[in-house]
Amino acid sequence: MHKKILAPLALALLLTLGTAVHADDDKPADAKAQSDKDSKKDALPIPPERSVMTKHSLRIGGRTINYKATAGTLLIKDDKDKPTVSFFYVAYTVDDGKPSKRPVTFMYNGGPGSSSMWLHMGSFGPVRVANKGDQPIPPPPYQTVANDDSLLDKTDLVFIDAPGTGYSQLVGGAEGKNFYGIDQDADAFAKFITRYVSTNHRWNSPKFLFGESYGTTRSAVLVKTLQEQGMEFNGVVLMSSILDFNVWASTGDDHAFIVNLPTEAAIAWYHDKVPNKPADIASFLASVRQFANTDYTLALAKGDAITSAEADRVANQLSQYIGLSPAYIKEANLRIDPSRFRKELLRDQRRTVGRLDGRFVGIDPDAAGENPEGDAASDAATGAYLAAFNQYASEQLKFNEEHPYLPNNYGVINRGWDWKRTEGHGFTQAPYVGADLAGAMRRNPHLKVFSANGYYDLATPFYATQFDLGHLGLEPSISKNIEFGFYPSGHMIYFDVNALKQVKADLSRFYDEAVPKS
Repeated sequence: MHKKILAPLALALLLTLGTAVHADDDKPADAKAQSDKDSKKDALPIPPERSVMTKHSLRIGGRTINYKATAGTLLIKDDKDKPTVSFFYVAYTVDDGKPSKRPVTFMYNGGPGSSSMWLHMGSFGPVRVANKGDQPIPPPPYQTVANDDSLLDKTDLVFIDAPGTGYSQLVGGAEGKNFYGIDQDADAFAKFITRYVSTNHRWNSPKFLFGESYGTTRSAVLVKTLQEQGMEFNGVVLMSSILDFNVWASTGDDHAFIVNLPTEAAIAWYHDKVPNKPADIASFLASVRQFANTDYTLALAKGDAITSAEADRVANQLSQYIGLSPAYIKEANLRIDPSRFRKELLRDQRRTVGRLDGRFVGIDPDAAGENPEGDAASDAATGAYLAAFNQYASEQLKFNEEHPYLPNNYGVINRGWDWKRTEGHGFTQAPYVGADLAGAMRRNPHLKVFSANGYYDLATPFYATQFDLGHLGLEPSISKNIEFGFYPSGHMIYFDVNALKQVKADLSRFYDEAVPKS
């Protein structure tokens, strides 16, 4: 904001405050006391910080790792030193004799409005829910197993629930609008991480951020925020990324159809809808990417000027890739919306495919509709993960709360989310945080980024992430720090045990590269 604009605003604010102060001074003492009493009555409870530590062991890669699990809460405060959020976290730490030099990774899910339950109970923590890849988890009792693909052999892990989710809660005079937004959320997480690092004497530890889904959006803003505050990072892991929300927004931009195409092709391949199906999905998707980036891009760019012959040619080629009829594709003007694709691909079987993971199959009451009525992938696992976490938290972590654990709080948080950026980010129809990540990488040319992507994820398509990370405007000496992993799974890559093992192998190498040899 320019100073010549700031000065009148500051003056107006000062005059307003002055008026308010004088008006309050004129109130009788009993009226002021009643006002203070009402204010305190409306404030949210401020619970004391607490933590519970338990000791455990786990075998990873043939060796036994002894670790501590600390489940607890930390308060963060506003600029007036008033508590605003009680953050719930679970930290897994290994005492190797050099705690100040051992890497620590901060992990969280997205939404916005999701707890860290999914990453915590599915990915790289010491225990995980027993999944069967693309199959719904059977009803209770659910099974948790020791996770020999945990990252504890490489880094300490701190799982964090976002404000208003899990066991994290707003306290005192805090209001949702102060935390439910892109920059507000990053600021709150920055305060928590700074408190955790200071309280646990981890300033000299190699540090990593690990976000999934909207958590990758958070990481892009958060790493820039923390580094500007003086806390440097070794690496950022982006799992199932969304950096540019124009892919989701209804902007009339053909880019979304282009970057969605390879994922639609992967799902068609999985369900045997691709004519003369190639044996290898990776080489098949390489040809789809090439088509998306060339002939398909040029065809959509012609808009209404495209000839009938060219539209026929492109529709026929699309049909070979995504398994829909050329006639349907032409009726859709060569632009296949992901939701309509999910409904159409298995229409002849009266089935739909999942959004978070296109391998999962659902059943709608209306097989003639245009859009699926739910997400088979989400429905397949939510109950199992919630039950498993609650049982695990009380029995093994010994952490109990009176109020229920909220796996998500979309009704309050997601719907009320502030998608606008603060001053200095310019105006866009939909949020874009790639510039934040690029800025962090320029500031710290040693910062490494690993992008993990599932082939069957229609929520955050892998080619969209590949495109975004390839268009950050970085010098080659910096862009070489970005690595990719592509896996035969969906949004929650770890649902598939084989994919989880592949990601673990890739991340083990990534951590070795990102942490300087002592």
